[in-house]
Amino acid sequence: MTAPERSPAEAAAAAPEPLFELPKELAIDTAVARRVIAAFIRGQLRQAGFEHAVLGLSGGIDSALVAYLTAEAIGPERLLTLLMPYRTSAPASLADAQDVVRRLGCASEVVDISPMVDGFYATQPDASALRRGNFMARMRMAVLYDRSVTWGGLVVGTGNKTETLIGYTTLFGDAACAFNPIGDLYKTQVRQLAVAVGVAEVIIRKAPSADLWPGQTDEDEGAFEYHELDRLLFWMIDRRRTDAELVEMGFDRATVERVGRMVAGSEFKRQVPPIAKLGPRTAGVDYLYPRRRPGSTRG
Repeated sequence: MTAPERSPAEAAAAAPEPLFELPKELAIDTAVARRVIAAFIRGQLRQAGFEHAVLGLSGGIDSALVAYLTAEAIGPERLLTLLMPYRTSAPASLADAQDVVRRLGCASEVVDISPMVDGFYATQPDASALRRGNFMARMRMAVLYDRSVTWGGLVVGTGNKTETLIGYTTLFGDAACAFNPIGDLYKTQVRQLAVAVGVAEVIIRKAPSADLWPGQTDEDEGAFEYHELDRLLFWMIDRRRTDAELVEMGFDRATVERVGRMVAGSEFKRQVPPIAKLGPRTAGVDYLYPRRRPGSTRG
């Protein structure tokens, strides 16, 4: 006996709820991305003369994805993940990060950054959330670079393209790294790849957050939704559409102008600090030495 045929409406209602909204122009071939990123990770370590990697694991999707990709590229035994909560961090963030560690079987360490942050602001109790959040990010990076020495590995970046473009990142904090495997993936593309590599659904579904204070989310703080912002950035940056063309495509003019200002205003975060050129060969400008340093133990 065959089951009765369902109407399109019934079939749609019975279908599982999608994990996230995906603009069609942002769809990627996850198999190709996975292969390219694995080769990139191995190549960056090899060029620098390292075999190990270290990264900060927050419990969010970006760092979880990078942990999976790094473990896949070099083996979980060569990866050290650091879980660095602050006293107001959501318990679920630490639990999700620990679940990633359990699934991957990589080395991990929990470092509570509360004493560092609270000690610094002990005489400044009225310090703003912005100052404290930036300081937390820089303390976490200090811990990562310290452990990169004892682990003998390079610090792997976990920032995505969306956050980098709009400047939603802390200079010399979460933006600091030796190399970044997902820096050319928009947030919605990060979600696609996370599904492909097997990141837990609870991590993929939860609202992205820097966990700077209880209840904080990226989208609430920035007044945007990632799938809409990603689509705008794609046409603005990748396809080089003018503001007038973007408005003609249906994007809100005020949003286009606001995002344009965010991209332009955060350019200083994306570039190596300029150097006043005085000599014939200037480091980082016209004296670019190969990255490989055989025998180097510095992170």
